[in-house]
Amino acid sequence: MKHWILLLFLGLGFCGYSQNVEHEGVKYEVKGKAIYKDGKDITNTLSAEKKQEIIAVFEKTKASTIEAAAAAKQAAKEQKEAEKAAAKLIKEQKEAEKAIKKAEKAQKKAEKDQKRAEKELKRKQDAQDDFEKASKKLQQNQDKYEKLKRKGKLSPNDEEKWLKKLENYREDLEKAKKILSKS
Repeated sequence: MKHWILLLFLGLGFCGYSQNVEHEGVKYEVKGKAIYKDGKDITNTLSAEKKQEIIAVFEKTKASTIEAAAAAKQAAKEQKEAEKAAAKLIKEQKEAEKAIKKAEKAQKKAEKDQKRAEKELKRKQDAQDDFEKASKKLQQNQDKYEKLKRKGKLSPNDEEKWLKKLENYREDLEKAKKILSKS
């Protein structure tokens, strides 16, 4: 905005009819082809050579002013482009940060899912181990009961205890089987 105001004032300066010129330590005012000194027209009193020098200085000053205005305009344009580039860079940086956060969130979710899967696998493995253990105990105790029965070493009280014991092992096996089927 500051640059536009500067350009406006420079443009108004160019459009003005007169411009002050200093030549050999004396200040002149040039309006079109007329030359004034202290507000008085001295165009006719100056020699042609002097007029030519003053007009040459005027043209040189005018050219340098035009160049300065062009340079100011170019600087304003470059600053605007730099501001656009900075804004674009900030936007890209924010998008990159957003993408990083999204990736971190996805990674955390994947880790959580992996832990859940590992936990589920461990639970299934434990259920399988419990089922196998209950099955093995039942089989061992049934074999022992059959052996004792064949040899005739079981009294009626002992046989009742063994049957009750075997029934408890069967219940344990059924529980382990249910847990295994649920997992």
